[in-house]
Amino acid sequence: MLIHPQFDPIALQLGPLPIRWYGLMYLLAFAFVIVLGRMRIKNQPTLNWTNKNLDDALFYGVLGVILGGRLGYILFYKPLYYLSHPLEIFSVWEGGMSFHGGLIGVLLAMWFFARKTGKPWLNVMDFIAPLVPLGLAAGRMGNFINAELWGRPTSAPWGMIFPHVDTLPRHPSQLYQFALEGILLFVILWVFARRPRPVGAVSGLFLSAYGLFRFVAEFTREPDEFLGVLSLGLTMGQWLSLPMIAIGIAMIHWAYSKRQAEV
Repeated sequence: MLIHPQFDPIALQLGPLPIRWYGLMYLLAFAFVIVLGRMRIKNQPTLNWTNKNLDDALFYGVLGVILGGRLGYILFYKPLYYLSHPLEIFSVWEGGMSFHGGLIGVLLAMWFFARKTGKPWLNVMDFIAPLVPLGLAAGRMGNFINAELWGRPTSAPWGMIFPHVDTLPRHPSQLYQFALEGILLFVILWVFARRPRPVGAVSGLFLSAYGLFRFVAEFTREPDEFLGVLSLGLTMGQWLSLPMIAIGIAMIHWAYSKRQAEV
C-alpha cells in the first residue's frame, strides 16, 4: 500500500515571499516551450520561425494560459459561486485553473500573435502544439505534489492513500495524466511533427489525442465534489473533452483531404 508523501506545497521561502511548487511547475512548463521551440527552429528551418517569434509567442501564450485557465474554471466549474464572491476571482493563489479554459485562452492569444506577425493562425498552432505536452506533464506533477485532484478508490496494488482525504487507497490519477497527457502525448506529437504535415494536421492530432487521454483518465479521477458525475455518468472534464476529440479528428480529415485536393 502506498501513502502520498504529503509534500510541503512551499518549495522555497525567500523572506516573506513563499515560492510554491505549483508556481515552479508553471515556470518549468514555459521553459520547456523555449527549449523545445528552439530545437524545432534549428532542426526545421522550413517552418520559418525565429527565436524572437518564439519569445513573442510565449509572451502571448502565458497571458492566454493564465487568463483563459482562470476564466475557464470560473465559467465551467463554479459560475454561481464566483457570481456571489466576485473578489475571489482574483485569488489565483488559492487554485482553480481549467485546462480547457487555458486552451481557449491560448487559441485566442495565438490568433493575436498570428495577426501581429502575418503568420497563418493554423501554422502557428501546428508549431506550438508539440511544445505543450511536457508543460502539461509539469502541471500534473504539481497537482501530485499538492495532493490535489486525487483519484477514485481502487483495489489496485498501486493504489495510494491520500491522508488528508481519507484512508482509502485511491488511483494516483495525477500520475496517470502526467504519463498520458504529458509524456505519451509529447512523444506522439514530437515524432509526428518531425516531418512536413498538411496545415492543421498537427493541431488536430493534439486536440484528438489529448481529448482521448483526458477522457480515459477521468474514469480514475475523483469527480469534483461540487459537481459530481453529470449526465450519462460522465464528468465535466469528459464532457469538455468530447468536442476536442471530434474537432481534432475533423481537422485531421480536413488537412489530408485538402492536401490531396491540391495535388
